[in-house]
Amino acid sequence: MRAEKAEQQLQETLKKIQETAQDSDTHPGQQLSMKSVLGGDFLTADFVRAQVGLILLVVAFTLVYIAFRYQYQQDMVTIRKLEIQLKDAKNKALAASSTLTEKCRESHVLETLQQNKDSVLHIADQPPYIIQVPEN
Repeated sequence: MRAEKAEQQLQETLKKIQETAQDSDTHPGQQLSMKSVLGGDFLTADFVRAQVGLILLVVAFTLVYIAFRYQYQQDMVTIRKLEIQLKDAKNKALAASSTLTEKCRESHVLETLQQNKDSVLHIADQPPYIIQVPEN
């Protein structure tokens, strides 16, 4: 008699559990724990399967962000190299301009004329004349 009562109680309990259980709830008692995360068990859960699109979108955005960041850093390295080259080119142009200015000065030209004895050019002894032209 006791065995029949226990068996009947067990069957009633099983019926109640089946009535309250849902089809979508595959693991009704499972909680998120470190063991389930490290073991990968949480990846089989329904809420993760439902969010696969969102997870893939986040991964895609992350990859795009990393790619743009890498490209930005490469561009900054290139800009720094070009700025250094520009500074060097400006310095060389300034040095060349300074050398040209030095060689074109009157004193340098006079020294060159004195060193070349075959030149017919010489320093003027008289000041230049001012010619005045009457206007009609």
